[in-house]
Amino acid sequence: MLKALAAQVRRVVVWGTLGVAFVLAPGVGHARQAPSAVSSLPSIALADLPAQGRATYVLIREGGPFPYEKDGTVFGNRERILPAQKRGYYREYTVRTPGASNRGARRIVCGGLQPRTPDACYYTSDHYASFREIVE
Repeated sequence: MLKALAAQVRRVVVWGTLGVAFVLAPGVGHARQAPSAVSSLPSIALADLPAQGRATYVLIREGGPFPYEKDGTVFGNRERILPAQKRGYYREYTVRTPGASNRGARRIVCGGLQPRTPDACYYTSDHYASFREIVE
C-alpha cells in the first residue's frame, strides 16, 4: 500500500504557495487496526488522515525533502503523552494547514532510531494536546 501511496503523492503533491493536493485511490488502506501493544493511545488509519497528513507521512518514509525547516527535528515529548523514550527518539513533522500563515497546529511525530523506518508515528491536530497512533 505504501508504494502505491508514494506513487500517487509524487504525481499530485504540490508544495509552495498552492499548498498540498493529494488523491488517495478508493479502497486503499481503509482498514482500521487496534493500537500497538507499545501505546495505549487511540489509533487513526493512515487513510483517515487529512490529505496533507498522508502526504507528510509519505515524505517521512521517503526521507524528504520536507517543506519546513523544523521538519525532522527532535521532539522532546514534554507533554509526556507519547510512550516514554530517551531524548532524540521522537522527531516531528509539520502537516500543512490550508489557509494558515504559519506551520499551524497539525503534526506527525515519529519514533525510532531510523527516521525513514519509524517504530511508530502519531498524529496530532491540536499542537501536542492529544495524539493518535497512525496505523497502515
